[in-house]
Amino acid sequence: MQGMLGARDLPAVGPSGLPAEAAALVAKLLQRLQDQEQQLAERDALLQRKDREIALREAKIEKITFELARLKRWKFGAKSEAMNAEQRRLFEETLAEDEAGLREQLERLRQEAAAAAAAAALDTPAKAPPRKPRRNPFPDHLRRVEHRHEPEHTDCQEPGCGRPMTRIGEEVSERLDIVPAEFFVHRHIYGKWACRCCQVLRQVPSVAQVIEGGIAASGFVAHTLISRFVDHMPYYRQETVNARSGVHTPRSTLASIAGQAGAALEPLHDALRRFILSCAVLHADETPVALLDPGAGKTRRAYVWAYARSWHDAVPGVIYEFCAGRGAQYPLAFLEGQQGRGECWSGTLLTDRYSAYETVVDPRLYPNRVGAACVAHARRNFEELTHEGTSVVGLEAVRRFARIYGVEAELKDLSDEERRAQRQRLAKPLWDELQQWLQLERRLVADGGPTAKAIDYTLGHWTALTRHLDDGAVAIDNNHLERQIKPWAMGRRAWMFVGSELAGQRAAIVMSLVQSARMNGHDPWAYLRDVLQRLPTQLNSRIEDLLPHRWRPACSAMP
Repeated sequence: MQGMLGARDLPAVGPSGLPAEAAALVAKLLQRLQDQEQQLAERDALLQRKDREIALREAKIEKITFELARLKRWKFGAKSEAMNAEQRRLFEETLAEDEAGLREQLERLRQEAAAAAAAAALDTPAKAPPRKPRRNPFPDHLRRVEHRHEPEHTDCQEPGCGRPMTRIGEEVSERLDIVPAEFFVHRHIYGKWACRCCQVLRQVPSVAQVIEGGIAASGFVAHTLISRFVDHMPYYRQETVNARSGVHTPRSTLASIAGQAGAALEPLHDALRRFILSCAVLHADETPVALLDPGAGKTRRAYVWAYARSWHDAVPGVIYEFCAGRGAQYPLAFLEGQQGRGECWSGTLLTDRYSAYETVVDPRLYPNRVGAACVAHARRNFEELTHEGTSVVGLEAVRRFARIYGVEAELKDLSDEERRAQRQRLAKPLWDELQQWLQLERRLVADGGPTAKAIDYTLGHWTALTRHLDDGAVAIDNNHLERQIKPWAMGRRAWMFVGSELAGQRAAIVMSLVQSARMNGHDPWAYLRDVLQRLPTQLNSRIEDLLPHRWRPACSAMP
């Protein structure tokens, strides 16, 4: 019997060799397979598109949640202000006064009750127990006016005694008092001497004044400038304060005094600029101020640019420049120095990541300049994520930055070379670990969210952020200069706006010198008074002797 054929024993026959029905069935099956493959490919593409949409949606949700949390924090946290800053400050001061008053009354009542109870128990007159002072001692430099209080009789008044008593000690109590500012007048009397025989007249030349022919001596000029630019008192308020002492100083007179003094201080400001540019490491930042635009009947935004010597420099100094805008041309012009004097600055510029500074340190234009980034700005991006306490990445990043700053605090008092060596040994491994961790976390974070933005900012500016590791003279952040800009922020509240570009430049001149004097430990009024007194007779070749870091008072008395 012939065996049955299996499927493997069938001859290989192409579709063309099949009957028509079989060939049609094969073709139909092949088409179905192709359709299924196409459907699977389309489904995979659809799933991938859905995954991308989900990731984008989650990033948007995270971003919106973050913005809502920040708005809530602004509304109910640091800006929980239905009242403005001035009103809030007054409220806090009133609250402190009320609390102190109530505590004082309560303490006095408790003492009276305790004394009355003790007196009732002992049947003796009530005497309040001595109170221990809770305040800090007054500074030693304050003038003390002593008032001696001794008994009228120092002989024992006990019956049958009458012997002289011995002084065994004393109790001292101090109270703070004040005498309002005293105005006084310098009366210069120039004697005239003549020889009747030779017909010769002799008289001492008049003392040179910073404002010739005016009413103000250098002390009053300094007081006006300090009141305006340190205490932030507008001229109309100074006029009122002066009037309480019976001195009439119209605001136009005060403005004229400040204008002439600002012009007289301009050469010293130029010398300060040369001193600042002599530092190889500079901090730079800018802050907006309102500038009056009379033609438009409103204000427009201008900027004060600030430059300071390195935080680690042994001799501090800061200088301000008032500019009409925020473009790169302003720091470029400042760092170029005065034309024809070869003062073009070179070195390391520490800033935030504002794009204008990229042009300032462009290696194609300025090969001798490099940029360093502020680490505090990078850290703040992660701190923003931690306010709600839900960002694990933010909390871990802040913890890592804290370790880096802990190392930096220990190196503050070292020399630049020692600081660089210790940074390489202690801080660089922490930075390397931070970079690896951020790169790993970035792969797990969706694009578009605040976490991705914070990580991208740090990794994108990594070279500039770690510039301080290779140069011990470079600070880790720009907080040093941000502290020097605070007086402008305080002044904005009082001035409201700057009246003109000339007024802004004048304010920059005075505040540069005053703030640099404060950085060098000088009293601003004493410094300005002495400088304004000496300027009229100071040689231009020795103008640097009046800079804050070199200034020594010429005398203790004022002419």
